[in-house]
Amino acid sequence: MFEKLTSVIESLKTNSISEDRKETLQPLVAFIQSKIDNGQPVNINFICTHNSRRSHLAQIWSQAIAQHFGFHTVTCYSGGTEVTALFPMVVNVLEQSGFEIQKLSEAENPVYAIKYAENAQPIIGFSKRMDNTFNPTSGFAAIMTCSQADEGCPFVPGAEKRIPITFEDPKAFDGTPEQEAKYKERSLQIAAELFYVFSNVNQ
Repeated sequence: MFEKLTSVIESLKTNSISEDRKETLQPLVAFIQSKIDNGQPVNINFICTHNSRRSHLAQIWSQAIAQHFGFHTVTCYSGGTEVTALFPMVVNVLEQSGFEIQKLSEAENPVYAIKYAENAQPIIGFSKRMDNTFNPTSGFAAIMTCSQADEGCPFVPGAEKRIPITFEDPKAFDGTPEQEAKYKERSLQIAAELFYVFSNVNQ
């Protein structure tokens, strides 16, 4: 894994995660543990309305942190209830944390190759519906990362487990002087909570 990214992951603080929040995260811990115990692949699809901010942050951090802990059967995905584009500030804060990101297309909905290690297959990031052919069709955990998607999608086709783990939307700070700082704050909060999840799974 890239040195800077490893350093950021190892510096994540989980002691500020409340007991209530740990309860919210526990079903994801249990899902991963069950799959590991049964020798099955772990597929996690992070879902938000636009698949532009929180769901991508969760997907990318989850994939990197799973690898950091040596969980090589974990594959993370993301999707939305509608298609927009991966928001550029998300790319910016991930690069600041040590991911190497290459823009593969200049379309309205650009495609990015997101690497967390020199020799690892990159995560392909672009906005897509949750049922896009890029995503798994069965046996996965659907993690609802925003309240709108949680309320708007009571049923996720193919999901073995549906778990609401919602985050505040950094979009509220778009166009303000606090934008970058708030995106970074949300990114590191998501990373810390996923670090907590994987640190509580036994190999």
